[in-house]
Amino acid sequence: MGERLRGRAGVLAALALVGAGSAGCSNGPGTPAVIEVDAPTALADRAVHVRITGLPPGAEVTVGSRATDLQGRQWSGQAVFRADADGRVLLDTAVPRSGTYQGADGMGLFWSMAPQDGDPEQASFFPAASPQHGYGVTLTAAAPGRPSASRTLTRTWFGDGVTSRKLTPAADGIAGELFLPAPGTPRRPAVLVLGGSEGGNGGTSTASLLASHGYPALALGYFRLPGLPDRLEDIPLEYFARAAELLAGQAGTDPAHVLALGYSRGSEAALLLADDYPELVHGAIVYSPSAQVNGGFPNPGTTAWTKDGKAVAQGPVPLDRVSGPVLAVAGADDLLWPSPRSARQIVQELDADHDPYPHRALVFPDAGHGVGTYPYLAAGTRPTHPVTGRQSYLGGTRAGNAAAQAAGWPEVLALLASLDGPGS
Repeated sequence: MGERLRGRAGVLAALALVGAGSAGCSNGPGTPAVIEVDAPTALADRAVHVRITGLPPGAEVTVGSRATDLQGRQWSGQAVFRADADGRVLLDTAVPRSGTYQGADGMGLFWSMAPQDGDPEQASFFPAASPQHGYGVTLTAAAPGRPSASRTLTRTWFGDGVTSRKLTPAADGIAGELFLPAPGTPRRPAVLVLGGSEGGNGGTSTASLLASHGYPALALGYFRLPGLPDRLEDIPLEYFARAAELLAGQAGTDPAHVLALGYSRGSEAALLLADDYPELVHGAIVYSPSAQVNGGFPNPGTTAWTKDGKAVAQGPVPLDRVSGPVLAVAGADDLLWPSPRSARQIVQELDADHDPYPHRALVFPDAGHGVGTYPYLAAGTRPTHPVTGRQSYLGGTRAGNAAAQAAGWPEVLALLASLDGPGS
């Protein structure tokens, strides 16, 4: 919330400039309210500051949001407010009288959207990306006796100049997508992004946003993609190292600061990579982590990871050779596995080795296994797992996860910024 309220004077000045039809507006009975926003087009992880003006003082106004997902389903959110003495509703600070979220939250209408034909706890919003790498969210404002107002905002995955390239096992030896900042950007820390037991390559949006903030990123798939194993079994650590080498060799990468970002089962791979290849991977960011090496998935009696053709033994993840910072992020109400305990255990063990780099555990209340990564997309807490076909009880609440993502993502960006050297 502090980030959303920062620089209020500048935000309100910007709102005054971009409010559609705000100049000379009237609050007469035939005049619609005006929806003003500081950034009509913005990165998907950026909070926008919205206010509704042109209302009679004390008038009740219903503010809504709607968007269409990848399957063509309609999602919507809603909140009812009372206008202040100046006939305005400032979403950053206004508390809804009712709606799909509670408490003052300038981005509540975004993350609290729900599908019109399903249970919001079982669904996640996957946007339908346009050729311009963005999606639209339409805001509406309706007050009794007045025409409705609407305004569509564009949420983008790609910052100016960001490029992407598909990687295939046949051509590159790995399956994934490489995202690079605009040409000419100084060398910066880079991130290898690893998903979890869902397989495929769900880290592309995270990687594209990292590149949009100036950090080269490679979203890597390691099973359930063409040319890769069907299951999380016998995945060679050398495969991840090959991807890290490709990322380190990019013109915009500072090869002294390549980190692995792993989510859930991907946290094991990220930590193993940082420990087994400390000269190549210089730390890790792990979401909903495990401090243990687990068996394969979905069959725990198999081996998940191999090194030099041999099984990586189940048991505590070795951390004695990690050569850089580690940030472990967990939800206090994770019902899938004990990630809060693991996050603290990982950091305690690293701190015991007197490593000069900072290691931090962030455990967020009311959040579950869905604690990360970037904020403001609607997601449920009981999704169907794509491999097992069974419902996964991830714990936490939608509001708790949203708050954790809004607070945790800036910590990731701050860690990367702290690694920028004078030559970067």
